[in-house]
Amino acid sequence: MEVIGTSGYFLAACAYAVFILLLLAARNKTLAGGLMLLAALLVFSSSLSAALQPKQGFSLLIVMAIETFKVAVWSLLIICTQANITSVKALISHPKVKQYLQIFSGLSVLCWGAALFMPDSVKYLFSLFLLLNLWLLVLLEQLYRNADVKVKWAIWSLIIALGMATVFDFVLFAQAAMVNQLDFSYWYARGFIAAIGMPLILVSTRRIKDWSVDVFVSREVVFYSSMLLISGLYLLLLAIAGYVINFFGGAWGDVISIAFIILGGSVLAALLITERLRREVKVFITKHFFANKYDYRVEWLKSIEQLEIGENNDCYHTATHIMCSSLNIHQGALIKKPTVGHYQPLYQQNFQLEQSDLHFLVAVEEFCQQHGWIIDIRELAMVEESYPGLALDAKACGQKNIDIIIPIFMNKSVYGFFLLALPEEQGVLNWEDRDLLFSISKQLSNYLSLNEANESLAESKQFDAFNRMSAFLVHDLKNIQAQLALINSNAKRHRDNPDFIDDVFETIESATGRLDKVLTQLRNKQVVESTKKSTDVQTLIQRVVKQRNVQLPHISAKVAIDDMISIDEETFSSVLNHLLQNAQEATNESGWVKISAERISNNLHIAIVDNGCGMSSHFIKDRLFKPFDTTKGNAGMGIGVYEAKQFVEGIGGAMQVTSFEDEGSIFTLIIPCSITD
Repeated sequence: MEVIGTSGYFLAACAYAVFILLLLAARNKTLAGGLMLLAALLVFSSSLSAALQPKQGFSLLIVMAIETFKVAVWSLLIICTQANITSVKALISHPKVKQYLQIFSGLSVLCWGAALFMPDSVKYLFSLFLLLNLWLLVLLEQLYRNADVKVKWAIWSLIIALGMATVFDFVLFAQAAMVNQLDFSYWYARGFIAAIGMPLILVSTRRIKDWSVDVFVSREVVFYSSMLLISGLYLLLLAIAGYVINFFGGAWGDVISIAFIILGGSVLAALLITERLRREVKVFITKHFFANKYDYRVEWLKSIEQLEIGENNDCYHTATHIMCSSLNIHQGALIKKPTVGHYQPLYQQNFQLEQSDLHFLVAVEEFCQQHGWIIDIRELAMVEESYPGLALDAKACGQKNIDIIIPIFMNKSVYGFFLLALPEEQGVLNWEDRDLLFSISKQLSNYLSLNEANESLAESKQFDAFNRMSAFLVHDLKNIQAQLALINSNAKRHRDNPDFIDDVFETIESATGRLDKVLTQLRNKQVVESTKKSTDVQTLIQRVVKQRNVQLPHISAKVAIDDMISIDEETFSSVLNHLLQNAQEATNESGWVKISAERISNNLHIAIVDNGCGMSSHFIKDRLFKPFDTTKGNAGMGIGVYEAKQFVEGIGGAMQVTSFEDEGSIFTLIIPCSITD
């Protein structure tokens, strides 16, 4: 038990020795950093003294004296953290610190005085540790409970490490105070508790800003020191295992323990020689103990700035330029995969790659789809099995000046690649370079996806505008065709009627004017702007009614307005024509359709009423005014009512619809009118 306990304290001393070196290297001159360093020194001293005490034979009171100051320093550190004390002057004058120091000093003097000068009074010393550890537990609980979410994330590991050690000491000294002696089974376990807690405390020193461990010593020194520490811990475990084997092994115990330690040492040597393990340990140390090579905040802002100020409207040029500038190089290319197995250069910066030169990307795509790795061609050529399973001719890529292949992912599939050429003096990519390039690649993939989506949307809008214009033109042509068809159908019956001949000429003149408008729109690729002119509403309505009355049921008109108003006569006539046609088609030949017009205040009210089939409220709400939705099958375009509503609302008016199924419908147009002479 003594050997195991001593080993635990030695392990804790080694762990805190490394921690002290890291704190010294960080050069943290804040108050919190100083208290942390002092606490680490006291833990190291206490652990080393406890490890040496059984063999050296000095009094255990020396260890406990160091432990007394250690608990006090930890408590002061927690108070400073909770009260945000940043200077020694503020520490001395702060009321909570004064209170703690006064009570700590008084209790320490009384209990240590009793333990040193009174016989059989060591229980007072146990009671002192009991009270101090209880107080430290209360401080830890208050700190964690009152911290916000971010602070809790930073200090939780410190709370766990100190809480674990403090609870253990509280139990140890509570039992000792009851029986007036230490239980050395617990005492020897304290070293392992301290050793386990050191990495957790180290995590908090990195997370809390004032305790940040930005190490400025060589990375290689820390790497090899860490490897030696790992080796020492491993050998220590082997020694403990050998002791256990020797203890239980009887006569063969010595032989078995020696063979076991030799075997374990061989395994350790093999692991240390393994390059992969060395690389992983090196990356771990660099990530967790050193400042990053790149400031990602700066790199991110730089990329955003380049996206904003890019002079070229070509998104592929901008993306390639940003990727090249991230490594300060001037040669790169953006390759897209339009179809499976085919690759197209979208932009090349100082590259001269042909589409036939890109067949090797088939194997690269398959590899990147599985692993998502950035491929360094130079590493592929130098390090065997650096990219397992990748069948790629590194020499051929080198001849084309392709050094780096960065996959671009969209929707978890390979969209394309960035191909980069690096200067000869630049070494292979390390993990930081890869992380940066991968982050920029993700950002640029979103940028490219957004730009391509915008281009597709713009094209879709252009086609939509053209289709919309075409629909309106076809609608006008259909109305013209309907007028001419009516002339043709009535020609044999009324060809000798002079009034019919007059109507024919009038209809042909109207159709000619509307065809001219349609042709003008087609030539200009846009709808001709409406033109307002003084219009006699009564005459216009009567003319439209006369045109529609060639079809049953006949329309009766009641118009009570003699004023001239300013309106687009042609469009207004088309709207009325279509609404009356709809009313006729919805009504049986034996039914009736009426139109009335009157002026109310400064508005023209036109009502079109029929006793036809009517419409449901659901149809009026969801389908009536929806363009290209028709109930007439191929005979209708579904834009007549939509066009009418757009026209009326476009001149500041309103269209109201009231309808009941199997009873009929009422369309009311409210048009603001300016009276003209």
